Amino acid sequence: MSQSKPVIPQNDNVAHALAGAGGGILSMALTYPLITLSTRAQVESKRSANVTFLSAVQSIIAREGISGLYSGLSSALFGISVTNFVYYYWYEWTRAFFEAAAVKAGRASKKLTTVESMIAGAIAGSATVILTNPIWVVNTRMTTRKAAAAEGKDEALPGAPAAKKPSTIGTLLALLKNEGPQALFAGVVPALVLVINPILQYTLFEQMKNAVEKRRKMTATLAFFLGAAGKLFATSVTYPYITVKSQMHVASSDGAKKEGMMEAINRVVREEGYAGLYKGIGPKVTQSVLTAAFLFAFKDVLYEQTVKLRGSVSRKAVA
Repeated sequence: MSQSKPVIPQNDNVAHALAGAGGGILSMALTYPLITLSTRAQVESKRSANVTFLSAVQSIIAREGISGLYSGLSSALFGISVTNFVYYYWYEWTRAFFEAAAVKAGRASKKLTTVESMIAGAIAGSATVILTNPIWVVNTRMTTRKAAAAEGKDEALPGAPAAKKPSTIGTLLALLKNEGPQALFAGVVPALVLVINPILQYTLFEQMKNAVEKRRKMTATLAFFLGAAGKLFATSVTYPYITVKSQMHVASSDGAKKEGMMEAINRVVREEGYAGLYKGIGPKVTQSVLTAAFLFAFKDVLYEQTVKLRGSVSRKAVA
């Protein structure tokens, strides 16, 4: 009679992972132009950092058309679906473990403590970085491809259109041929440091959610605003590492000398001042906050639908 209990957490892990992947795809598609602007600003020259948001958008559209705002979208959607699936699977697996331990220990509440939320985020984030870093290297190369083609090193932010648009697979094969498999793990160290971003985000979200649920039922609207608050804090704190990670993703492709994380930070500060570490922060924070807010709102709805679908399929199978 208790044989089904071990299966339920596994199913819940998959349901949360599928909901996270679906929510990530929807939120990424809605905010992708902001990612394009932020990524290009992070990897280009100091002069590019002074281009205003509106003029950057106008320049991209003038040179590349509306499609220029969506450079690398296919790899980004694939990347966010895999990233969120892996992250939520391991986060929910770890959370289920802590909740079971809390029940076994006779704790009054099985809700995750702050420390437990941070540990769950660290485990899920580290697994996600190792498995998905190659996807984001390819995506960064595609996002910055056109700008690099016309840059002349100090060109304006967007750059000129390329003669031929390489596909995601084409970009991957060219990278492997020219730089070897190790290039797929460029920027993995700052990416691992950036595991603190979702730790901060989800820890803050979980604690705020726990506080809200003591007073009222969590809704998609509340999840939207709590997710936005968590991501705003996390991205603002970790942005310099996001800049360095993006630069390391494209370093090999533009002939720049390979650098370690601290070398890259010191170079940016030396050449552009501390402000250089925050290039593109405006569109990035806006995009991150909106993406996280939409993600949390979509995920709860998708999770409920996934569980309902699973239940109906199970009932039909039994019948």
